[in-house]
Amino acid sequence: MGGDVTDLDLAQARSALSWWLQAGVDVALQEEPRDWLKLATPRALQSAEPPAPEPNLLQPSQDTLAELQQWLASSVNLPLAGPAAKRVLPHGPENPAVMLLSDAPALEDAAAGQPIGGEAWALTQRMLAAIRLRAEDAYSASLSCFHAPGARMTDKERQACGEIARQHIRLAKPKRILLLGDGPCMTLLGKRLTEARGHSHKIEGVRTVATFHPRQLINQPSKKSMAWRDLLLLMEDES
Repeated sequence: MGGDVTDLDLAQARSALSWWLQAGVDVALQEEPRDWLKLATPRALQSAEPPAPEPNLLQPSQDTLAELQQWLASSVNLPLAGPAAKRVLPHGPENPAVMLLSDAPALEDAAAGQPIGGEAWALTQRMLAAIRLRAEDAYSASLSCFHAPGARMTDKERQACGEIARQHIRLAKPKRILLLGDGPCMTLLGKRLTEARGHSHKIEGVRTVATFHPRQLINQPSKKSMAWRDLLLLMEDES
């Protein structure tokens, strides 16, 4: 019937049978029928976790700045909120001379407990002093009040950030707004920083100018002369 046949003695046969039993081949058929023609599910799909649900973001509906600040301090339905995120709240007076609006807080901001922290805040204070504004007369906020390592905003979250920022501006009532970096420009003006710079804009009726985030100026000092021109533009009288 093809192939050589090797005779096994009793000891060899018992040894082979013992190995088969340990390997689980002691029955010729499975207990349940098997569909041999069914396509196997790729292992990657078998172990893949279901997609995360869309964040349940709430729209701001507060009537006073204090109510909005309390909402930002307590709500879990905010952009980038999560177990690993650290909440970083805005600070400053109502009706400020200028509102500083940056993107989501970085690590050094979270460590300082304010939207702009560390060396960047020290530079911000010098920038404000150069245009004769005191740091305590500025209101500092960020698009998201969470530092969330490794997280990136979805389009839905960034849209929610824009609604929160506009309500923030309406309630804080700043005399001027300084957008710091690309994120606020894209969210509130629909333009990159390179396009938004050099022009004055209006957000909720408030004079607005865009410039570099102080952290970028620390890393790229050559841009400080351009930032100085942005600050002068911010302080120009409206005609």
